[in-house]
Amino acid sequence: MKEQNFKLMDIVVTAAEMVEIDRNAIDKIGIPGMVLMETAGRKVVELIQQKYQVTNKIITVVCGKGNNGGDGFVIARDLHNLGAHVHVYLAGDPEAVKGDAKTNLIALKKLQVEIKSASHKDFSASLAEADLIVDALLGTGVIGQLKPEIANLVEKMNLTGTPIIAVDLPTGMETDTGAIHGACVQAAHTITMGHLKRGLLFSPGREFARNVHVADIGFPKINSQYDDINCFRINREFIKNIFPQRARDAFKNRVGQVFLLAGSPGMTGAACLASEAVLRVGAGLAILGIPKSLNPILEAKLTEVMTLPLLETETGSVSFEAKNQISERLEWAHVLALGPGLTAHPDVRDLVKWLLWTYERTIILDADALNCLQNDSDVVKKSKAELILTPHVGELSRLMKMKTSDITKNPIEVTKQAAKDLNAVIVLKGAPTVIASPDGGVFINSTGNPGMATAGMGDVLTGMISGLSAQSLSPIESAIAGVYLHGFAGDTAAQELGQSALLAGDILKSLPGVLKEFDEKNEDGIDFI
Repeated sequence: MKEQNFKLMDIVVTAAEMVEIDRNAIDKIGIPGMVLMETAGRKVVELIQQKYQVTNKIITVVCGKGNNGGDGFVIARDLHNLGAHVHVYLAGDPEAVKGDAKTNLIALKKLQVEIKSASHKDFSASLAEADLIVDALLGTGVIGQLKPEIANLVEKMNLTGTPIIAVDLPTGMETDTGAIHGACVQAAHTITMGHLKRGLLFSPGREFARNVHVADIGFPKINSQYDDINCFRINREFIKNIFPQRARDAFKNRVGQVFLLAGSPGMTGAACLASEAVLRVGAGLAILGIPKSLNPILEAKLTEVMTLPLLETETGSVSFEAKNQISERLEWAHVLALGPGLTAHPDVRDLVKWLLWTYERTIILDADALNCLQNDSDVVKKSKAELILTPHVGELSRLMKMKTSDITKNPIEVTKQAAKDLNAVIVLKGAPTVIASPDGGVFINSTGNPGMATAGMGDVLTGMISGLSAQSLSPIESAIAGVYLHGFAGDTAAQELGQSALLAGDILKSLPGVLKEFDEKNEDGIDFI
């Protein structure tokens, strides 16, 4: 993938990376910390003004003793100047407030705004009467459980039911993982400074952050300070930039040919969904290899997809002896897709391994194809093909010999390591889906909804990635575009049908309208006057 395309996406940072960006802005560029703090506070107040009434409203601002608290002091000052009745509570010793935060604390006091200790007896009463609460306690500084005194403040804030605005992160949420160990602020809105933090995108953290807003507070866009950041959130602009456009002289053999190996008795739907999705995303031709006894069923189900009846085992799975029939299609195919509904029969396992050894273009491995390799990951590593693997957590745990809990605790780092170890693009399906490339890039999807947690969705995704890959996108581009557009189609379908009723086939029905938004209009440039 072209490096400049990365810059179109939103970067996602760890706590350590954010500290370094902040330090560079202050120490290397010379932007005073006070300026950054002032801007951060102003951005929060601007959002509050957009979402809530401020004048004559009671707003309680709960501050910590660090820079997050310093932002809170700025917020309190600006709200006071806008006519709000501001109550400020400080968690900790005022003498422990240092630097820019102390300067803003002193300025607030000079405006005759009283700053009370959060341990004061009227803290709960102030929260109860507030129209709005601002959480400026800890921000990105949380690791593990909160100290009891802070946890107590958080619990009191949540009990009110009053809308809470979290500054940078809800207090109690770990920046890098979204993990929560006990108490955490349940925010109505979270305004995070500069860049998205990883934890805001993953459960349970994102359920506590709710509506997330990224505030540009003036960090300079100097490429060198972002060179080592390799985590991105996929956005529409990036997809628009890479979406394959057909040439004026396009011909079906030149816009992508995909061979799929899928299906078994009881699993014909998986084969249908995957193969139809190949054509729906713009590939020119799709051939579906299936056990020969299923051919009448699939010929009846499919109109545009060609079928190839293959030799089968006594249980109805594709036989290893079918390799001679398949080999005739290998040179024809630009991409192979293996797995949906295929079974893990020993013959199928041998066939999948043989294809990994034989084929040298792009292979997408999903579902049963991955299960066939759970004891043979070395076959993946030694393959000459460019590989895209699309496991869910269970499949990745079996392939990598890991506990599922270890994957769900840190999906970014696990997916990144798996991509490196297997020398393959890994699409870890989930909410959100995480994609990693062997060179260390990680991409977090921004589309999709809970209604997509239903049978067949992964089969559609496999077909979409395969069809995009056949149109000359690189493996990582195919994976990114396929995942994003799959989720986008799911969101579009859910708007019409609701989430509870959503089916995988609805994704296929939504795709034409979704993809139309990314197609460029062909014009011949001829004008008669």
